[in-house]
Amino acid sequence: MSQWNIDPDHSVGSFSIRHMTVAFVHGQMNKVSGSINFDPDNFSGISVQFDIDLSSIITGIGKRDDHLKSEDFFDIQTFPKITFKSTNAERTGYSSCSINGDITIHGVTRSVTLEADILGPVDSPFGETTLGITGKTVINREDFGLTWNEPMGNGGFMVGKEVKVSMNIEADLAEE
Repeated sequence: MSQWNIDPDHSVGSFSIRHMTVAFVHGQMNKVSGSINFDPDNFSGISVQFDIDLSSIITGIGKRDDHLKSEDFFDIQTFPKITFKSTNAERTGYSSCSINGDITIHGVTRSVTLEADILGPVDSPFGETTLGITGKTVINREDFGLTWNEPMGNGGFMVGKEVKVSMNIEADLAEE
């Protein structure tokens, strides 16, 4: 089983959540670190561990970014990162697998499944051997204590509960 180090310059977490019941707000987190243990001949043996530094959250609106970092949401002074550690995986297709693991957000840990595609490995023009993983899941933010909201006149709420999460990771083969 080879170790692959997540390339922070080419990895990102992103999210999408309903806003005011009529649209979606999108954002991303650009500081991802961690490692992957992977053998291209054994998808089910993959293990993934990553951290996301929440100070890197960007939605394109500074005021919104500050609110997400505040005690109303992530409270990054107390909980500065999101962590994920896989527990097992199952191959579901030629280049796809389900990666089960524990994610910790806002001090709360829950089990999730990332539906992932594994791409590569490939040799880059710069001498590295690189692996790509894209993974998606959906979480309920309130399961992690992120409960801030405001009621809307139409009976809905300012912020939806369901968050669509995506990870796009590039990782380079560690020197052996």
